[in-house]
Amino acid sequence: MIAREKKRKKLVKKYAAKRAKLKAEGDYEALDKLPRNASPIRLHNRCRLTGRPKGYMRFFGISRVKFRDLASNGKIPGVTKASW
Repeated sequence: MIAREKKRKKLVKKYAAKRAKLKAEGDYEALDKLPRNASPIRLHNRCRLTGRPKGYMRFFGISRVKFRDLASNGKIPGVTKASW
């Protein structure tokens, strides 16, 4: 799944200028002929370490599960467990 998502990101980047140009012109028939995965709406944020699609923390780029594990082990600088 991680490899598939990377492939989609590459395809979106490749066709970004062409999609923008076709959208500005209003040429929707030509837009239909582009690959489906070239649309940025098909991208989904995934954990960089595990590929988990849910519970993604944008600031760190990892899932909440991995974040908690790494933070507990002190592997993320500046993150401490709250205690009061």
